[in-house]
Amino acid sequence: MLKNLVNALLASMLIVVLFVGGYWLGQSPYAPVQLYYPAGNTPSEIETTFSPFWEAWQLVHTRYYELPVDDVTLTDGAIDGMMSSLGDDYTRYLPPADEEAARDTMAGEIQGIGVLVEFVDGNITVVSPFEGSPAEAAGIKAGDILRQADGVDLTGMDLSEAAALVRGPAGTTVNLVIERDGEQFTLDVVRDVIRIPSVRGEMMDGNIAYVRLSRFGDNSAEELAAVLEELMPQNPAGLILDLRGNPGGGLETAVDIASQFQDGGLILTEAFGDGTTRTFEATSGGLATSVPMVVLIDEGSASASEVLAGSLRDNGRGVLVGQTSFGKGTVQTWQPLSNGGGVRITIARWLTPAGTWVHEQGLTPDIEVTLPEPVEGQPFVDTQLQAAIDYLLGK
Repeated sequence: MLKNLVNALLASMLIVVLFVGGYWLGQSPYAPVQLYYPAGNTPSEIETTFSPFWEAWQLVHTRYYELPVDDVTLTDGAIDGMMSSLGDDYTRYLPPADEEAARDTMAGEIQGIGVLVEFVDGNITVVSPFEGSPAEAAGIKAGDILRQADGVDLTGMDLSEAAALVRGPAGTTVNLVIERDGEQFTLDVVRDVIRIPSVRGEMMDGNIAYVRLSRFGDNSAEELAAVLEELMPQNPAGLILDLRGNPGGGLETAVDIASQFQDGGLILTEAFGDGTTRTFEATSGGLATSVPMVVLIDEGSASASEVLAGSLRDNGRGVLVGQTSFGKGTVQTWQPLSNGGGVRITIARWLTPAGTWVHEQGLTPDIEVTLPEPVEGQPFVDTQLQAAIDYLLGK
């Protein structure tokens, strides 16, 4: 059983998910202020400030050398430029097609290669893979940089534009140039419809329950409850929660999941720009609030994964084993627009119960364990998983 689990873990660590961009990491449905004004109701106090926009709009429509111009393209560009001018990688505009793809991702069904990416130092970089994707089979890894798609250079390209080039209908192939450790290579990846559960679990040797949470999707809390309802009646001696490679997801989902493991207590605090704060407390009735726990994390554990791991550690519910997490300490709100698109706007910092802001530094594990490089012809040893087992068994 352990050998099969290790093989599955190795596959999950090797790559992944659908190219939608990390727009939905750490999403919150709440914002402390109204985020936009209804169309046609421009407040009088900003009419003067907004006048140059309409002057430029009129000039383009009357003086540009190729007329007519596309109003939809101009509008998309204006919104995208406004979001980009804030200088925050997580504040972005999604045109209608990208908005639909992002919501499909949260719902657990997507078409593409299956890799979640973010801007890192100006490069489109794989944050972490979802499990069971075409990219996983092709060998893409967290940290890989996507340089080209079908011969088009992606370096410096807007994330949504790059996503549109990599995504596509199931059954079609995209040719990628990938950079890893300074070396470039080419991969052909066949796109597919990806329908994957976000939670799985099993009993391991030593009477230890193992729960793998691959993302925080719309149905993840319900999936976790179903897994725990199967495992906990077996009275496990310990529980391993594997958050490695989990890129995050909905904030409310993270709170619901944390409540399964801690009986009350603070989960996180949101700190807004106006000085106000909002706290999230665990609810009672969790299914695994007393079993000894180890939480596995790595550099692909981001956002909601860090919320969950930080809360469990600060509340004394578990120790962290593995490698330092990604380090995303901001919260975005997800707002649809009337054109079918949407915006992600960073509205707050989030802090662990102990007041730690993980942004750009991550969570340092209590027990640091690195994974060995796979050696062809030799069985892979998941040293992080084994360390978690040893800890729970008192070795």
